[in-house]
Amino acid sequence: MSRKIAFVASDMPVAQTARAALVARFGHVPEENADVIVALGGDGFMLHTLHRTQGLGAPVYGMNRGTVGFLMNEYSETDLMERLTAAEEEVINPLSMTAESPDGTIHEALAINEVSLLRAGPQAAKLRISIDGRLRLEELVCDGALVATPAGSTAYNNSAHGPILPIGSDVLALTAVAAFRPRRWRGALLPKTAQVRFDVIDPEKRPVMADADSRWVENVLWVEIRSETRVTHRILFDPGHGLEERLLREQFT
Repeated sequence: MSRKIAFVASDMPVAQTARAALVARFGHVPEENADVIVALGGDGFMLHTLHRTQGLGAPVYGMNRGTVGFLMNEYSETDLMERLTAAEEEVINPLSMTAESPDGTIHEALAINEVSLLRAGPQAAKLRISIDGRLRLEELVCDGALVATPAGSTAYNNSAHGPILPIGSDVLALTAVAAFRPRRWRGALLPKTAQVRFDVIDPEKRPVMADADSRWVENVLWVEIRSETRVTHRILFDPGHGLEERLLREQFT
């Protein structure tokens, strides 16, 4: 059965060239009329596309025309319809971030990979961590900390030596970035239902910024993070190359 496809591409010339070739071959419809959205680029563009189209019903099938491509399938122009028919769907939930600025402004954002807090000055950040309203760590002195979903656990979380999480584990990773004190504290595994709160200690002297999938807020006083189960993202992968397989493979490479 023929599918109505919306092709979107990053600004990279190789992605724009691929889009032009695919549109000429398969046609193109607006995203709101599409059965599936094909995203051409790298992981950053895939995240941008998922956020931008979350109100639409169509799943997103990515093909790598970028660099990393962890969330993308291999690029091919010849067998796209067959691949879309055979594709397996992964459904993931993003994280919800709520943060307050010194002027009292409340900021909200969603993150598919992770929400991170990072020092924004020359001195290390000092963070107080509470889980579900209960104080768990009085003071973490660090370059930052993050909460990652299983889908995002191979990204910044992995670079900060956090654990790679199975896609169906219903677990979040809380990972410290360059922890100075407690020096050996590497983080925690939390249930997906947990609500995490970071309070910034001495924010004027030790400013901290918050980032949700590259959308940032400067000089936050506190940040609350939880899994947003009311929002779902549908991602299509070629058979045998879904997130579960990719997360396993990442641990043995």
